Amino acid sequence: MASTLPATDNGSRPSGDARRAPWHAFLPLWLMCAPAFLLFAALVLIPLAMTLVLTFYRFDPASGPLAAFQFGNYVEVLGSAYFHTIFLRTFGIAFLVTLLCVAIGTPEAYVLSRMRDPYRSMFLLVILAPLLVSVVVRAFGWSMLLNSNGLVNQAFGLVGLGPYKLEYTTFAIVIALVHVMLPFMVIPVWTALQKLDPQTENAALSLMASPTTVLRRIVLPQLTPGILSGSLMVFGLSASAFAIPGLLGGRRLKVAATAVYDEFLGSLNWPLGATIALLLLVANLIVMLTYYRVLERRYARSLG
Repeated sequence: MASTLPATDNGSRPSGDARRAPWHAFLPLWLMCAPAFLLFAALVLIPLAMTLVLTFYRFDPASGPLAAFQFGNYVEVLGSAYFHTIFLRTFGIAFLVTLLCVAIGTPEAYVLSRMRDPYRSMFLLVILAPLLVSVVVRAFGWSMLLNSNGLVNQAFGLVGLGPYKLEYTTFAIVIALVHVMLPFMVIPVWTALQKLDPQTENAALSLMASPTTVLRRIVLPQLTPGILSGSLMVFGLSASAFAIPGLLGGRRLKVAATAVYDEFLGSLNWPLGATIALLLLVANLIVMLTYYRVLERRYARSLG
């Protein structure tokens, strides 16, 4: 079959560079993307750049932030055991919340995918309903449930137990964050289940595979992308959460977000607050990218 590619003057075929469209051919696409890029730059890139610049400022209690290029704020945060504890608590809570959301949300999504309408729509609405309520309102609701005279301690009192100190504890923060973040785990896993052909499970069962083997060898590998995306969202949102740790953790159980708030509005030490915020962002990205790489390799290995 004759080639349809045009020949050059010397009879040879054009190279890849010769076939490439000129830059002005992509100009309409760049122009269409320009408003979105400008909005992204104004709302994300420029504030991040300003925060980065602010981390090098020096703080004077008498006059406030002073322009200076120094690394004293980084030395203070990275070399202080106080801030080490705050970051360990932040990522410990985020890891625990993510683990609980995976353990609860994955079976919940699987059961939801096996339901039929109208029950599926009803339960999906129940799962998504917390997203319609403000995080602050939900935090106050958990505060009323977990305080010394709340319904939880009253239930313990009926069986002769308690009262227990549940409010202003790590337990209260984790429980409330799981309640808030669970929809972000259920929806990606449920979406991944929609791509799973039920006949694959039936074929495995017809070949005498046990239901446990079907779940482990057929269903779970297909759920890995949904679990991965849901875990990344839950971990990132939990590590940067402010309202729930601030309201249910109190002044004693500080996390990185509440520490940033205290430095900005309490101590008015903006350079130190900006440094904590930037280090939280960098640490969050490192953990999430590492988790993504590890899980992606295991998923690729499981699929052969």
